[in-house]
This record gives sequence, structure tokens and C-alpha cells, in this order.
Amino acid sequence: MRIGMVGTGYVGLVSGVCFAEFGHNVVCVDKDEAKIESLRRGEVPIYEPGLEDLLERQIESGRIEFTTDVSKAVKGCDAVFIAVGTPSRRHCRDADMSYVHAAAREIANNIDSYIVVVNKSTVPVGTAREVEAIIKEENPDAHFHVASNPEFLREGAAINDFMRPDRVVVGTSAERAQNVMREIYRPLYLNETPILFTKRETAEIIKYAANAFLATKITFINEIADLCEKVDADVQQVAKGIGLDGRIGSKFLNAGPGYGGSCFPKDTLALTRAGQKYGAPQRIVETVVSVNEDRKSRMADKIIEAAGGDVRGKKICMLGVAFKPNTDDMRDAPSLTIVPVLQQAGATISAYDPEAMGAAKDMMDDVIWGKDAYEAAKDADILTIVTEWNEFRALDLTRLKAEMAGNIMVDLRNIYKVDDMRGRGFEYTSIGRIGVDA
Repeated sequence: MRIGMVGTGYVGLVSGVCFAEFGHNVVCVDKDEAKIESLRRGEVPIYEPGLEDLLERQIESGRIEFTTDVSKAVKGCDAVFIAVGTPSRRHCRDADMSYVHAAAREIANNIDSYIVVVNKSTVPVGTAREVEAIIKEENPDAHFHVASNPEFLREGAAINDFMRPDRVVVGTSAERAQNVMREIYRPLYLNETPILFTKRETAEIIKYAANAFLATKITFINEIADLCEKVDADVQQVAKGIGLDGRIGSKFLNAGPGYGGSCFPKDTLALTRAGQKYGAPQRIVETVVSVNEDRKSRMADKIIEAAGGDVRGKKICMLGVAFKPNTDDMRDAPSLTIVPVLQQAGATISAYDPEAMGAAKDMMDDVIWGKDAYEAAKDADILTIVTEWNEFRALDLTRLKAEMAGNIMVDLRNIYKVDDMRGRGFEYTSIGRIGVDA
């Protein structure tokens, strides 16, 4: 099959490279000429484990090409995927659909034979119909169908998620479009991956509902962690106790500083807006959004409380600034809320992150960046772990403590054991755990 991919951001690039790995011929298009040139050289503009090696292999095989010419991603292709950004508008909760609509118009003007136009971007319900209407208006003679094919990629694990997904969701009732999509995903079908065909509106809601549910689990366990701290219970054991219930499951039950990233904040907001628009308020999700925003600032308060209520003139070392490990994504990262609050309280901030410092430097002012965890911790009165990178799980604690001026550690990811850290001389604070380990 020949596939076009409009947009070479996170979703578009990962999808395009993985489709090429499936054996399809893929044409990726983007307006950014510098980006296209770097991709042609095999240079990946994002941090995603395994993606650069996979891209180099596909370039060598000749199954993937990069261009700024949309016509090459449409003419002669069996399907063209729209994988452009849909950020939340600043002044409201609506998803910004301008990039999707622009892509639809460009695609319409280049259709010269039957093609399936696939919405891969995360879009509000009704977008497939909008794209269909735009294409018909721009090119009344176009022979096409529009399908919805939401992505379920986790940053840091996107290659595996694409190659070995839990399911593939395709929204289209057109038999010809279904056949094209079956052929595109045939390698997964042979591996018995469930492929769910639905109405387009159903597929669009599935994406938002899935992310909102996961965000709800995170927010739920964070509130349970607050209760655990009040009654001296252990949130990790609570999570294990409920996670062993097959109806609940253990994933996304790790208490922490709140969710961030490119998906959960944007998608929960978009779902609440859709509920308001169609007269079906999503009150649970509205509460999740509110609680999560409050939690980020409360984590700064937690650090201040651990320091005795005053951090003026103190140096605080922050380990990890990305919203999660194995990514350099800073979008809606808890650190973006925590750092300014601590600075306003009079603290000096030093920080280290294995991958996200480049992006973070453009988003955080007056932060001292270390080349590693130990340099960042030098002369720090307080150290806090915000992102659970693997290298932070095996720190040389004796060396770390020797580098610090103080001994206060605030572990917002519950990486270490309470009794062990206190036994090593740290004034240790974590999430949802007060007493020693059971």
C-alpha cells in the first residue's frame, strides 16, 4: 500500500515510520523545510526511544520519504492520514481545528483517484463529517471516504504501542474504506490484534473517553494518597490492594504530582467542552481537570512544608522536569507549575533532566542547570524528585547527601522506601506514605 502522512509531529512521524516498517510505502509531508531536510538525513526532532534507529532503517529500505509537497502524499496513495496538531485554544477549552481544516483543503485539491482520508489527529466528535464537507466543497468531483483512526501511543513507549497495540479502532461505515484500512493494518491482524470498526463518531469519542478514564484513575489515586497521609496509611499498598481486582487493574494507580503531557490535559478539556456543547455535561471529568490543576501547585506547597514552611534563601534541587520519563516533552509538566511557585516563595532552583533540559530552558527562567543529578544537588538545602527517570532510582545516596548542604528530600514519585531513606539520614517526605515501610 502507498500511504500519505500529513504532519511529522509526534504522532505523524511515529505512525509513518511504523507503517513503513509494516512494509508500506510512506510519504510524510510537512511545511517546515528545515525539519524535512533533517528527517531526510535520519535526524529525529523528538526524543522517543528506538525511533531514530527505526527511521534510519526505513530510509535505507526506501520505504519512506519526506517532502513539503502535499500532492506527493495524496496522488497515487491508497490512504492519506491527517496527523497535525489540535492544541487547546488559549481563550477557551475548544480544540484548535485550524490545522486539520487546512490539511483537508490541501488534500481535497490534490485528489485525482479514490483515496481514504484518515483522521489520525485527536479531534472532537463530528470532525470526520467536517473534513468530509470541506473536501466536497473544495473538490466536488473527488472520490473518497473519510475515516477516523485514533492513536493510542504513550510517549516513551510509542514504537511498541504502535507495533503491538491492545486494539486498533477505525471509524467508518464504508465497506471500501474498511477494506483499505484492513489491508493497512494487515500485519497486526495476522497477529490477532483486535481491530474494531465503528461509526466515525464512536471512534472519535473512544479516544477522548480512553484518555479521560486514565486521567481519572491518576487523579483518584492522588486524592486517596492525600487521605493516606492523614491517617498514616500507605497509598502504594492501597493501590496494590485495589489494582489486584481484575475490574480495576493496576495501571495508572501510581500517586504523584498530577498528570501532564500532550494528551491528558488537552483531551480532558476537549471532552468537557464537548459535553457542554451537546448538553451532556461530563461532571466527573470536569472535576478531574480541576483537581489535577490544583494538585500541581499543592506539590510546591508540600515541598515548602517539608522545609519547615519557609524556603526563602534556600536552594532546591529538582530531579526531572519532563512530565514523565523517556520523553523530552514539557507540555503541561507539573514542574512548570512547581518551579515558579517555589521561586516566588524565595527559593533558588537547580535542576537536571536526562532529556528535557533543552526544551525546559526555554520555558523556565532563572534555573541553574546541572550536567547530572549530583552537580544539580551541590549545596542544595532540599532535593525533590519530580520525574521518575530510571537513573534516579539508583542514585548513590551517600554521594548525593554529601553534595547537599541540607538533608531534606521530597520524593513526589515514591521511588524510595521511607525507612531506608530515614535510616540514611534524610528528612524524607513522599506521597501518601507517612510511617515506616510495612
